[in-house]
Amino acid sequence: MQFAAEGEVVFMSEVEHNEIVAQLAALVGEQQRSESPMASGLEELVAKAASHVPGTQFVGMTVASRTQGISTAAATHPYAKTLDEIQQRHQEGPCLSAAWEHHTVRIDDLKTEQRWPLYCIDALAETPVRSVLAFEVFVNDDILAALNFYSEHPRAFEQESIELGIIFATHTALAWSMFRRNAQFRSALASRDLIGQAKGILMNQFNVDAVRAFELLTRLSQDSNTKLVDIAKQIVDNIN
Repeated sequence: MQFAAEGEVVFMSEVEHNEIVAQLAALVGEQQRSESPMASGLEELVAKAASHVPGTQFVGMTVASRTQGISTAAATHPYAKTLDEIQQRHQEGPCLSAAWEHHTVRIDDLKTEQRWPLYCIDALAETPVRSVLAFEVFVNDDILAALNFYSEHPRAFEQESIELGIIFATHTALAWSMFRRNAQFRSALASRDLIGQAKGILMNQFNVDAVRAFELLTRLSQDSNTKLVDIAKQIVDNIN
């Protein structure tokens, strides 16, 4: 459902629905091929979500870790970050429930919502948001995330909003996974290069071959209980 002038309601056609799915799939594919950092890719995805899910004014992606707390991975407006800060403050809220309990959460009106009372009080005091729609995005080891849609109007989200929101949450999960794999791959390449430089330095300084140089690095790592790449970095930094 989309809101038009004079309270008119315009329903999205199946063709329009399919076009959005195709656009989103193309965007995820583009981000997979891009060298841009994860944050910028997620910002583009949430901006796309904000413009296509009916009733939405703001979108944010909440990342929750049992060890590192709650943060905002991407947002189209500061209100999304404020609402995440409130969830961190009280350790409750719809986005957390969507992430931790693996389901979709809808709030029709924060003024009448009975769940998460501390969150609702502060959300109403610090933002104009009245409606919330939150979806679980993924579970990855210690980290969970939710994609959240907000509106200043009560009862802003209908069934079509939920259906499209699920699509965006699914593609956001896919994009996040690709971003993480790309980042890990680039990190692995950088580590390999650093270790190679450190091996070269040891080979030159101690007149040993590559195998012996790597054994020395490994021994230093084990004896000092330090990651191999960190030992390599120290060696390279000391030379430079």
